[in-house]
Amino acid sequence: MASIRAFLTGVSGATLTADEAAFLRASSPAGLILFARNCIGHDQIRRLVGDARDAVGHDDFLVLIDQEGGRVQRLRPPLGRALPAADAYAQLYQRDPAAACEAAYLTARMLADDLLDLGINTDCAPVADVPVAGSHDVIGDRAYGREAAQVAALARAVAEGFMAGGVLPVVKHIPGHGRAMADSHLELPVVHEAHAVLSATDFAVFRALSDMPSAMTAHVVFSALDAAAPASTSHRVTQEIIRGEIGFDGLLMSDDLSMKALTGAFGDRCRAVLAAGSDLALHCNGVLAEMEQVAEAAPSLSGDALRRFNNALQVLKRREDYDTAAAERHLSLALGTAGRGTESV
Repeated sequence: MASIRAFLTGVSGATLTADEAAFLRASSPAGLILFARNCIGHDQIRRLVGDARDAVGHDDFLVLIDQEGGRVQRLRPPLGRALPAADAYAQLYQRDPAAACEAAYLTARMLADDLLDLGINTDCAPVADVPVAGSHDVIGDRAYGREAAQVAALARAVAEGFMAGGVLPVVKHIPGHGRAMADSHLELPVVHEAHAVLSATDFAVFRALSDMPSAMTAHVVFSALDAAAPASTSHRVTQEIIRGEIGFDGLLMSDDLSMKALTGAFGDRCRAVLAAGSDLALHCNGVLAEMEQVAEAAPSLSGDALRRFNNALQVLKRREDYDTAAAERHLSLALGTAGRGTESV
């Protein structure tokens, strides 16, 4: 078996092309991420995932999706159940914190079953960012509130629900995207807040979640820490803040290398996030020429990165029972709390 390489990749469509199968076979990525373009029907998704696994040829393989709820759901009805945005739980939390956490946990636990049935074992959720007044709405109702303690409590409930169902949660976007005044999909946000303020708010949420098995970095510049590079490519932010001050020692992946917040050749982008301290580089858009550049730049997983990857895989072995009827009731309650968004991020 080929050694596992330190990157995650997308593919172009609903079926694996011969060139993509050859690429996966030759490059041995750590995982595959699915988008709406890859998801047409349940059997088709299972075939696509199975074909990708066969091409890679190893079982230690993450299959990721962004299935947060609200605006960000790659599986929409009838492919997947309607899910509330995080803000619905935030509103419920204001009335009944315990009920909100139970609803968030049970919905995530139920969603874990849905995902595993399709061969998907990793959800890029929960969002643990804390928006502030005037910030870009790219986070907006994807957030579990505007107070660090509330966001941490609800994000933990979601993550624990996924883990109880054998699905790996990816907490995002460490060390925080909530203050960004721009959408990092389109441009590079710069946050000028003082370190002390960041530590007490944005970073505090991720510090409370530092025991989580996996997280995704933010393409955001924190000028008080490193004015020259976003957190995802900053050695100082990754090592001193994410690994140091926050204390996160789980599997760390970059946000998408193809986002416009980053510039330069794709091999250079890959090398930059790995050199900063991420364990995996994520490339999403399914453009084969870019994927090949990323793969060429990504080394085999080894050392701490391999240890963290193996630790994350242990989550996939869990399976805890839950009250399905209660989960359905809580989901209905959360859906009634807020409107269902339709925009994709």
